[in-house]
Amino acid sequence: MDVELSLDLAPAAVSDDLRATVDYGTLAGRIVEICTRQRVNLLERLAGTLAETLLRECACSEIRVRVRKLFPPLEGLHGTPGVELTRRR
Repeated sequence: MDVELSLDLAPAAVSDDLRATVDYGTLAGRIVEICTRQRVNLLERLAGTLAETLLRECACSEIRVRVRKLFPPLEGLHGTPGVELTRRR
């Protein structure tokens, strides 16, 4: 899983203050919480739920979520199936 946030990092770059940016530890914990809260059948659903929730909760203008199924239950499949969603304010 990859999550990319678009936001203005200039205040944090100048101040060196964690409060001026995203706390990645907190964000990672929130991602785990969202992903383990309920079972979903589709990667699309998981990516959409993550994108919508994190966009609401984070001070970002855009979020991109990529979710891949590392061990798909498909015999003979070569590659890694996945989805990517982008949401903007």
